[in-house]
Amino acid sequence: MHELSIAMAVVEQVDDALRERGAERVPVRSLTLRVGELSGVVPEALDFSFGVAAEGTVLADARLLIETVEGRARCGSCGRDTATGMPPDLWCGPCSRAMNLTGGRELEIARVVLDDVRPDDAGERHGDDDAPGVTGAQAGTDADAPARDKEASHVPHR
Repeated sequence: MHELSIAMAVVEQVDDALRERGAERVPVRSLTLRVGELSGVVPEALDFSFGVAAEGTVLADARLLIETVEGRARCGSCGRDTATGMPPDLWCGPCSRAMNLTGGRELEIARVVLDDVRPDDAGERHGDDDAPGVTGAQAGTDADAPARDKEASHVPHR
């Protein structure tokens, strides 16, 4: 199951990014991954594997959100851009030519939301201005987090 090695790599990358910014002790509230439907990754297996990989880390209590990115293809001849479907159809119906895959193979960390209470703060609250940044992610409090955290863990990205 390659999802376990993917989950372990994600946990390591987030942990490294937090450590570089001096935030290695700040718990992660949620982590959003963008996973293309043609990437070969099974979201349910990744979700399970993430729980195993995150044990004992600042991501242990993090909610994993997975945005599914649909497969897309473009015809080099007529310019038609369309969803590929599953299994992918890479043949252009109107001009009978092969299409080029343009999306759906993504596997990336899209967002990291840190908890706004640090373990060593004895009850102090921290906002966005105090929180260390995380490249490609948002750190600190997040006004949309309570609504987003109630969403299903597999969020279609269309």
